[in-house]
Amino acid sequence: MAIKGMTGAEAVLVSLRRMGVERIFASPGSEWAALWEALARPWAEGEIPEYLSTRHEETAVAMAVGYAKATGKLPAVVIHTTVGSLHGTMAMRQALHERIPMVILAGESIGFGEYDDRDPGPQWHRVLADVGGPARLVEPCVKWSFGINLPDIVPDTIQRACQIATATPRGPVFVSVPMEYLFATMKKEAPVASTSRLPQADDDSIREIAEALVAAKHPIIITEDAGESTAAVRHLVKLAERLGAPVVEAWHPSYVNFPREHPLYAGSGRTEHVESYLKDADLALLVDCKLPWHPPSRNPNPACRIVKIGEDPFFQNTPYLGVPSHMVAAGSTERSLERLAAAVARKIPAGARAAAIKRWGKVHEARRAATLADFASTGALKAIETRWVAHELNAVLPTDAMVVNETITHRPVLAQALTRVKPGGYYESTLGGLGMGTGVALGVKAAYPERPVILTIGDGSFNYNPITGAFGVCQEHGLPILVVLFDNAGYLSQKTDIAIHFPKGRAVRTRNFTGTSIAPRPDYAMLMQAYGGQGEVVEKPAEVRPALLRGLAAIARGQAALIDMRLAAINGDA
Repeated sequence: MAIKGMTGAEAVLVSLRRMGVERIFASPGSEWAALWEALARPWAEGEIPEYLSTRHEETAVAMAVGYAKATGKLPAVVIHTTVGSLHGTMAMRQALHERIPMVILAGESIGFGEYDDRDPGPQWHRVLADVGGPARLVEPCVKWSFGINLPDIVPDTIQRACQIATATPRGPVFVSVPMEYLFATMKKEAPVASTSRLPQADDDSIREIAEALVAAKHPIIITEDAGESTAAVRHLVKLAERLGAPVVEAWHPSYVNFPREHPLYAGSGRTEHVESYLKDADLALLVDCKLPWHPPSRNPNPACRIVKIGEDPFFQNTPYLGVPSHMVAAGSTERSLERLAAAVARKIPAGARAAAIKRWGKVHEARRAATLADFASTGALKAIETRWVAHELNAVLPTDAMVVNETITHRPVLAQALTRVKPGGYYESTLGGLGMGTGVALGVKAAYPERPVILTIGDGSFNYNPITGAFGVCQEHGLPILVVLFDNAGYLSQKTDIAIHFPKGRAVRTRNFTGTSIAPRPDYAMLMQAYGGQGEVVEKPAEVRPALLRGLAAIARGQAALIDMRLAAINGDA
């Protein structure tokens, strides 16, 4: 199909699809009229991406994040000029730090009604124009930002944006497209273009690290994001088994990075937990791991050699790193693990470290059993506790379930309790900002509509989400998700910080924790009902599992559901 002779809007759609984009998530404004007209023309299947409209820019970008995480595919986003771009910048920032590739397009006007007969209207000049346009405003939150400055380079720029988004380190890119260029007729063909695969670590680095792993007497593995790829997890399992090395998830894992019922799975936790494994270790392999302990410069065992592998082991978007490194291999995490596993397997015979695996298995099984028994015991209490909700959710979790988390204080409990969730079935949505959980969950659901998607979310996080827009997407596009709301009527992390920094202060002594309550408690269940979903409030431990089963049944029949789990109010005032 020739791009020459197309409108700029048609060229945008065709160029995106040629570069592998299958889905556009959108919350556009009036400047995109030419795009809507282009979408209305008849297209053959596969000629342009599928277009999914949302009702809020943050939801659109967050859906792209969830979709990209779940599929590994490159999505596009269409949003409304500077104002819409600013709505979406928090989600862009998260995508930048998580290395989620996407192409974000915002419209603008450069003619202000003075350009031929393409008048954007008086509202543009009066209320929507900013010096430098949207590309300038969002620049710190994306990998690359550019405002198209000639109509003839529209298709070339879209191609280049896709290439940059998928190049190492991957991330979101931003293109500002003047509406005047969307109406323009393309005068030339776009050049042939393709994206590249992630580069591999060099052979010498892989060989060096493999030799060090084989020579280590007490190696351990620490990871945060290896689970972005389920293939990487399989290679990590092979590597860990040959080494007989425990695999620890650091404090804030974004995925299921290792099978949680495997004998070498050491759980996740703060520095104290990681330190218990580092104490006797002589080598720690950090797999796509930014913060294995805190503070970062505190190496719990200076005698332990630190080895880093990952797509971006120096985390270029982080202002300070501080974690020591003795050896580094930069390149595709999946390929590095595959090559390391193969190299180690050539040196260590199968079964040679069986005793170490058995020893670690006993330690880990004893810890898991004690933890789960503790969680199970909370079902006898009068009030619902986080541990009980997590325990019951794990008990009823379908084998193909996909969990998205946007809780803060409840997250460590969920990480310990959800032992049945599998690699490729968990996505964290709390990297530095709250308000994306519903969008990420909907993006995952859009990627896998046949699988049950469950969002675990705190009431504080819930209040940051554009809920009406997100629930509107559930209803409009038939994307039922189950929302499990951990409702403690307040901001527990905020209250905890006061107690940490001022343990004997006036706030603690008088129990006057300003601004930490969400009171009176809203009827969150009614919000879901307003959009044709099922909503209910649960106040007794015995009601938790039946409610979860009803929620799972609802999404199985195509109806979104919200379960408001009423925990004890953090300040006793709701």
